[in-house]
Amino acid sequence: MKVGVLTSSRADYGIYFPLLEKIKNDNFFEIEIIAFGTHLSRSHGYTINNIENDNYKCIHKISSLISNDDQESISSSYGLTVLKFADFWEQNTYDLVFCLGDRFEMSAAIQAGIPFGVKFAHLHGGETTLGAIDNIYRHQITLASDLHFTATEAFKDKVIEMTGSSKGVFSVGSLSLNNIKEFKPIEKKIFFDEYNIPDEDFALITFHPETMSVNENSHYAKMMKDALSIISERIFMIITMPNADTQGSIYREAIIQLKNDFPNRFLLIENFGKINYFSAMHYAKILIGNTSSGILEAASFCKYVVNVGDRQKGRAQSKNVVNCNFDQSEIISAVNEILTKGNFKGENIYYKENVSDNIIKIVKKDYENI
Repeated sequence: MKVGVLTSSRADYGIYFPLLEKIKNDNFFEIEIIAFGTHLSRSHGYTINNIENDNYKCIHKISSLISNDDQESISSSYGLTVLKFADFWEQNTYDLVFCLGDRFEMSAAIQAGIPFGVKFAHLHGGETTLGAIDNIYRHQITLASDLHFTATEAFKDKVIEMTGSSKGVFSVGSLSLNNIKEFKPIEKKIFFDEYNIPDEDFALITFHPETMSVNENSHYAKMMKDALSIISERIFMIITMPNADTQGSIYREAIIQLKNDFPNRFLLIENFGKINYFSAMHYAKILIGNTSSGILEAASFCKYVVNVGDRQKGRAQSKNVVNCNFDQSEIISAVNEILTKGNFKGENIYYKENVSDNIIKIVKKDYENI
């Protein structure tokens, strides 16, 4: 069975990885990686190198992002991605193509495949993020897909409601948590020495723009900057940089200014990679920001999270998440609250066992019916 895997960012590739490793080592499958988006962006770490180091026999590289991140540039990048993938789908055929999540460039690649009858298998459909335009892209991807692997039963029900059919819809859990109970972090001294992390508690932070509130992002970035500057007096900050979203540069500039103003209290990371990021989450005291990893994964690392703003609004949460607005005093208050809590001891609603194995079993079983 010939399968393609669409990957447009460091984030989705890290989630895919346990599934890709199993597919790569299963003679039933012939796998080809289709890399595009920020993987080919120098300013976002040129993470295509990470994929190449994992020794796939075939990696397609499709460059289609415009460097600017204003609304016109994002829309133009979407159109350019459609054009590039129209040519790609004309020349390449697969029995099934995996796609993941809700990025605008992922949506563009998939929309281009509709006239060609490309059969897509979508991971993480049915979710809701009201503060991000990605919410629309995610649902577009769902409607274009033939197989659906959702993270919870509630999301499965949402996909069935959207598509009008239960055929090909499976609740398997979050792939990013595959074998999470067996995860072993990098040894603390090695990890801290590698990144020059001081031997003290730190907060792991990721902020992305609110793409449904573009007129507010300058204000939100200022609130983030002002709050983190005060919180950094109490705890060291490790910040992973924003994705290529509309107005992401506004947050980048604020974060870089924080580093310039407080060079000994902030560490900026362009691309950790999955193992290093999970190790950082393991050693972190708390998480702060508006990224999906705080919602999907942090509970499995026993971490409390301050989730800021509306980007993740509507997405189901475990009980480790404290929500607040993009307001300096609210962010500081929420951080002070969770710093007193210690480790989170509840369950992660996104966790199920053997996610990648179950996906492979379903694909093999339904192969002839896809």
